[in-house]
Amino acid sequence: MLEDPMAAADPIAPKIGQQPGPQTPPAPWPTAYPQGYAVVDVETTGLARDDRIISAAVYQLDARGEVQDHWYTLVNPQRDPGPVWIHGLTSAVLADAPLFPEIVPELSKRLEDRVLVAHNAMFDWSMIAREYARAAAAAPVRQRLCTIALSKELQLPLPNHKLESLAAHYGVVQQRAHHALDDARVLAEAFRPSLRRAAQENLRLPLLTCQPLTEWSDAPAPRQHPTASSYRPTSWRPSRKRPACPYPNPGRYEAGGRLVQGMRVAFSGDTSVDRELLEDRAIEAGLHVATSLSRLTSLLVTNDPDARTSKTAKAASFGTVVIDEAAFMQLLQDVAPARASG
Repeated sequence: MLEDPMAAADPIAPKIGQQPGPQTPPAPWPTAYPQGYAVVDVETTGLARDDRIISAAVYQLDARGEVQDHWYTLVNPQRDPGPVWIHGLTSAVLADAPLFPEIVPELSKRLEDRVLVAHNAMFDWSMIAREYARAAAAAPVRQRLCTIALSKELQLPLPNHKLESLAAHYGVVQQRAHHALDDARVLAEAFRPSLRRAAQENLRLPLLTCQPLTEWSDAPAPRQHPTASSYRPTSWRPSRKRPACPYPNPGRYEAGGRLVQGMRVAFSGDTSVDRELLEDRAIEAGLHVATSLSRLTSLLVTNDPDARTSKTAKAASFGTVVIDEAAFMQLLQDVAPARASG
């Protein structure tokens, strides 16, 4: 069982010390870089769209990555806490914790006017956006930065993209994995040298726009029985049962043309709009959302076409057109009706 969060704050979140700088005068800091960051980690009851946040931590960093403040809270999800064997937060621990609407003012103050930084930022942002939507509020986040994407941009020699691998690369010691405050501390310590290196190389940061979630339904999503196999750390997105597309596949999308009902669309990587909401928009427009990419796939949507993923590799080998999320959202506004058979 975890200690009281206030009692645990000091031992688990030691002050991050100043790291030695380069011996030569530093290069000018890129003027286009953000003015502040909020390094975030959340623990949740699970991985589906109707799961809830049970703890949250935020490290506030200034424009150059220096720590300004840190904050941590438990959250009562008003439901089963999920994989206790992972996060250690039982119903008894969470019983007297505030509800999410009660922490919105303080959390908003920590996030406002800052870029949200997280490891697998799509997950943390999606969970936060959903909680805000349930609370009839809008998260004050306009951009996010995924440290996985930043590590790829920096071409760090990591064996994988787990947080512990990034921490080990920079010599950061993790004290309590899957504790939101310690995970946020570790990420803040690892993000600082990555940010400085990016600045030295005048690298364009992989920032993505955050679209606040304004639509919400309390209808639960299909979920598996909460066994250990239901919570795999390699992927947070659960499988979804989608309705069958009523239209035949008209074939490949042609660059510069219109989407046609029945086209098979696959998604890869991080998206600004909540992925499930994006998929729902495609389905409503009469498109077939595919979980994998094959020769029958009409179009691949990704904001990172240079990423070496199986989908981008297959798209290149099959000659499948690849567009980004913004272009896809534009195309969704004018989808051609399915062609008449015969």
